[in-house]
Amino acid sequence: MTHDPRPFGRLLTAMVTPFAQDGSLDAEGAAKLATYLVDEQRNDALVISGTTGESPTTTDAEKDTLLRAVVEAVGDRARVVAGVGTNNTAHTVELAHAAEKAGAHGLLVVTPYYNKPPQAGVARHFLTVADSVGLPIMVYDIPHRAGTAVATETMCRIADHDRIVAVKDAKGDLIASSWVTSRTDLAYYSGDDAATLPLLSVGGVGLVGTSTHFTGPIAKEMIGAYERGDVVAALELHRQALPLFTGIFRAPGTMLVKAGLRAKGLPAGPVRSPLVEAGDDELNQLREDAAAAGIVL
Repeated sequence: MTHDPRPFGRLLTAMVTPFAQDGSLDAEGAAKLATYLVDEQRNDALVISGTTGESPTTTDAEKDTLLRAVVEAVGDRARVVAGVGTNNTAHTVELAHAAEKAGAHGLLVVTPYYNKPPQAGVARHFLTVADSVGLPIMVYDIPHRAGTAVATETMCRIADHDRIVAVKDAKGDLIASSWVTSRTDLAYYSGDDAATLPLLSVGGVGLVGTSTHFTGPIAKEMIGAYERGDVVAALELHRQALPLFTGIFRAPGTMLVKAGLRAKGLPAGPVRSPLVEAGDDELNQLREDAAAAGIVL
């Protein structure tokens, strides 16, 4: 099946979910943050309610409110991808229907976590969701969180479905990714900021980033330079951003992104338990990593 080679553009950010000081959802802040990410950080699309967006701790109603706020704010100039993945296929289908109704342009569906299904169950999960909606789907392959990888043969099998069009690749296995990009038309997006350039070299098309709350322009130019054939410039940009590409994960990325956004006066608010707030030492280290990349926090 032939798909759009870049169904969600080149650069996406897995957006954090702003909360008010009392811990409630800050929908107005989410709209402002989405606007900043699209207009200033040059994102082609945003992923809402991914793990970075603390989706394990938000209710279905909050996910719906958040999605509608972001679609209203930036949906006319960026694609909005809703994270709907759970380890319950029926619940994932419910969330997918709700996201479609709320105006999402695509869905991010993670491998079912914790219950460790066999590959037949992994395939059935993705195909069931794809059969249930009319939106394009990005498969999120992140075995170090989910506990189960999407095997190469499984990925190639589900790629035959019209609506399974992309992968957020956080597997850390360039050989497996290379096999899939050589055998399917799936659009491969790096799910690890620092792995973007290597993934491009084996057929990747872009990044779903975390540090891109701050590094968006560098990351987008890096991808563009590689696509133009200017590998030297792409490598220079990769090396420039590397301190923050990696530094954002010294602690759970959500904690550090929110600390960095607060330092810039942007909507973020607190994290929800079981995450904890980044401490002063962590924020200072984040500022050092950002400065090494030429970015002021």
